[in-house]
Amino acid sequence: MPTVQTHINRRSFFKSTAVLGGGMLLGFNWLTACKRPDEIAEAIELPEEWFDINAFIQIGENGVVTIMSPNPEIGQNVKTSMPMIVAEELDVAWTKVLVEQAPLNTDAFTRQVAGGSQSIRQSWEGLRKAGATARQMLVNAAARRWEVAPADCHTAEGLVKGPDGQELSYGELAAEAALLDVPEEVQLKEKSDFRLIGSSRGNVDMDEILSGKPLYGYDTRREGMLYACVLRPPAFGKKLAAFEDGAARQVNGVRDVIRFGDKVAVLADHTWAAMKGKEALRAEWTADGPLESTADHDRILRELLDKPSAEPLRNDGNVEQAFAQADQVVERIYEAPFLPHNCMEPMNFFAHVTEAKAELLGPVQTPARTRREVAELLGMEESQVTVDMTRMGGGFGRRLYGDFALEAAEISQQAKKPIQLVYTRDDDMTAGIYRPASKYKIQASLKDGKITGYRLTEAAINSNMYGLIPNFFPAGAIANYQVNAHKHDSPITIGAWRAPYTNFLGFAEQSFFDELAEMLEVDAVQLRLDLLEQAKPVAEQDERIQYSPARMQGVIRLAAEKGRWGKPAQGVYQGFSAYYSHNTHVAELAEVVLRDGKPVVQKVVCAVDCGIVVNPDAAKNQVEGAIIDGLGHAMYGELTFNEGIPSASNFDRFRLIRSTEVPQIETHFVESDIDPTGLGEPALPPAAGAVANAFYRATGQRLYKQPFLSAIKVMG
Repeated sequence: MPTVQTHINRRSFFKSTAVLGGGMLLGFNWLTACKRPDEIAEAIELPEEWFDINAFIQIGENGVVTIMSPNPEIGQNVKTSMPMIVAEELDVAWTKVLVEQAPLNTDAFTRQVAGGSQSIRQSWEGLRKAGATARQMLVNAAARRWEVAPADCHTAEGLVKGPDGQELSYGELAAEAALLDVPEEVQLKEKSDFRLIGSSRGNVDMDEILSGKPLYGYDTRREGMLYACVLRPPAFGKKLAAFEDGAARQVNGVRDVIRFGDKVAVLADHTWAAMKGKEALRAEWTADGPLESTADHDRILRELLDKPSAEPLRNDGNVEQAFAQADQVVERIYEAPFLPHNCMEPMNFFAHVTEAKAELLGPVQTPARTRREVAELLGMEESQVTVDMTRMGGGFGRRLYGDFALEAAEISQQAKKPIQLVYTRDDDMTAGIYRPASKYKIQASLKDGKITGYRLTEAAINSNMYGLIPNFFPAGAIANYQVNAHKHDSPITIGAWRAPYTNFLGFAEQSFFDELAEMLEVDAVQLRLDLLEQAKPVAEQDERIQYSPARMQGVIRLAAEKGRWGKPAQGVYQGFSAYYSHNTHVAELAEVVLRDGKPVVQKVVCAVDCGIVVNPDAAKNQVEGAIIDGLGHAMYGELTFNEGIPSASNFDRFRLIRSTEVPQIETHFVESDIDPTGLGEPALPPAAGAVANAFYRATGQRLYKQPFLSAIKVMG
């Protein structure tokens, strides 16, 4: 049976206790609760009693509802959109809803992860059922009171209405509903009846964000907490041999210096002392072998591109035969550098480790995995470790890896004190984890005006494309199709970077198809449509193919129509790109003009098929952010290495896109009743391809290497 919690002690808010049977005591932040300026003019009157309906929902005696948002919030707006889905099925007015970040609870919630653009997609059905189950329990409670059949009752914005005109508010029914058995089967709303889903709602944290109230990991303050800064090896491939900390300990405010592994932590009363103490450390470093540089990587990756693959990732038809019989074989090589993530909020984490337990708090995209890894590191049971989530000032894949949380836990365990580990911007940029440098060789055979064969070969540092990517377009569209992958193992740490692998592959493939269209004297959009038409029967038979040719055609046609493809204004040059990733189809048309002989992106028109759009304004923000991110890094982003040392440690040497360089972005969503797919990443991969293709039409120069800025400098 769910439990009923009444007379909550205000001092115990932020405490969360899992309760067997689906009930849960969930506290909330009074500052957040009292104001939602984008939705209501007056503060919500808080109830005296709360009643637990299930892990997601508490209802007060006055009808106010608290909905827990289970997944980490990294700026993708799930803290607003996920509760919207629950509220839709609960059938409650959004103006009566308070939203709180749920604690990590793998029994109550599934996949509490922010990654892969999967939060809404993976939780869609579970969120709906949570709301629908609570709604049914409220209906059952009303039906019992009225002695009528539940089927004769219905709900409307926080009310249960009976067959004879009776009505009771959710607040009046919450205490009874919380004690009822949880129904095994519930009826979900028809999608045509959605009222909240599909409407725009403001970010529930906006007031705190704008007014600077505590939300982020860096805002954490605990009694007795020390701040820790860490000296790490200055180059990838080096190890700590010895260090001297006398000068560091003399810095006013420094309390301790601790070595752990090949790192040294300085603990202090405040961040300034910790940072100055770290600067005062003197260390000696050794290397087991030669340190790697970008010149080494370029040579090694080029060699790997020519290496045959014993086991292709996909191998349709006979590529070698198609190449041998071709009128022409086209080959191009595309190159991408390492990239840091550059989250606005550098890495940080709070940890308080005692002999009995470990309490951690901070911004991490994978709290469950982090808890498991911390427990293993400390030699504890998982039940002894808690990892609570703060809002994150950006993630982009960097915070999938809890290395900074592990560092915090290890430092706290040695220091026997609560600490907050803080990275400086320099720490953040030079300690990894990076998007891997990679190169792609793409070859295509042309015969009688058709593409008859296609081979994609990847060479990358430390990692290779996901197993699904070989089954994206153009798989199925070309009969003879092969995908190969090779990697070079390096001490430079790499990991997922927004839209992993596809963030660069989208540019490479879409630039290549644009060039093939020109060679074949076919319109670039029409070439894609024709290839997708060929893919339709194959996709029906080959379950490995991940994308929908028809849905891809849909976004291509929509973007071409809205962007007036082939009908640019005078002095405007167009480029087109279409890509599938993270379960979503996206097409983009870029417009470029020449200013002082240099190409400038003035507009991007984007068409997206992501299924049902839960929160249109938030969805639009994700698309625009992804396009700006993809365009900016393709144009300017580059990190090289010299004997293991990265070329940039701060923004004075790492170029980011500037506000004056952001183009106008026009976004169109395909109307759909398909369950939501991914959205945080899919608009990024096509951006660079559309822009590069437009640059070509403006300048006559093809771009094969990122960042584009180095090539643009020699234009005009």
